[in-house]
Amino acid sequence: MLEIRDLHVKFHSRDREAVAGISLTIPDGEILGLVGESGSGKSVTAMSVAGLLPRKQCQLRGEILLDGADLLHADRAALRKLHGARVGVVFQEPMSAMDPLMRVGEQVGEALRIHTKLDAEQRRERVLSAMLAVELNDPEAIYRKYPHELSGGMLQRAMIAAAIITEPALLLLDEPTTALDVTIQAQILELLRRLNRERGISMLFISHNLNVVRKLCRSVAVMQRGQIVEAGDTEELFFHPRRPYTRRLVEAIPRVRRKGGAA
Repeated sequence: MLEIRDLHVKFHSRDREAVAGISLTIPDGEILGLVGESGSGKSVTAMSVAGLLPRKQCQLRGEILLDGADLLHADRAALRKLHGARVGVVFQEPMSAMDPLMRVGEQVGEALRIHTKLDAEQRRERVLSAMLAVELNDPEAIYRKYPHELSGGMLQRAMIAAAIITEPALLLLDEPTTALDVTIQAQILELLRRLNRERGISMLFISHNLNVVRKLCRSVAVMQRGQIVEAGDTEELFFHPRRPYTRRLVEAIPRVRRKGGAA
């Protein structure tokens, strides 16, 4: 279980807190959506959990606990061990997140090289297995390719393979479908549903698009200016938003219009 308790994040270069006292809980095996416009604090929240914020550039207060282990105040060595084995991260732009000079298979297996004692052949077998798990066909060929040789959808699947290869308890997904077309986006969402169902991986799914979150998450929290302004069941919030900001997010969702102009 992930528990975020009264988390505050303030960058020294800014007057206002990027995250202003939020609390969230993700039970084992659940997917929580975190929505809000750009600058609302969603990504900073995820980076806090992932241990990716530069501590010399910001002040952090509160607690972040993963199965009782402190992620916010642990030293760097403990954090590397926890994050490498227990937390996986998938970013929005796989092309910029991957090293263009390193073969895809080597990057998918990087966490195994750092956090396990598996030999090269054992790591390779685990990489091929992870690629199959995310429905990358012909993993032997993909293993040898460079990032620029794959499509955006294939790269995102490779990033998910890299995130799950250590069998983490938690996946942090920061706008993982935004750069993809609608068809590929739907495939990635279905893949995430299957990984959650079959492997029991808990997920924090970040998006500015409430409609995308509705397709994946049973519960959702809405962020505005560093605070959670509304949270609850996704369907209830989608159809009966209580806060004006949430209503604006719902109203901003493009509606499919039938012939004749009716929505």
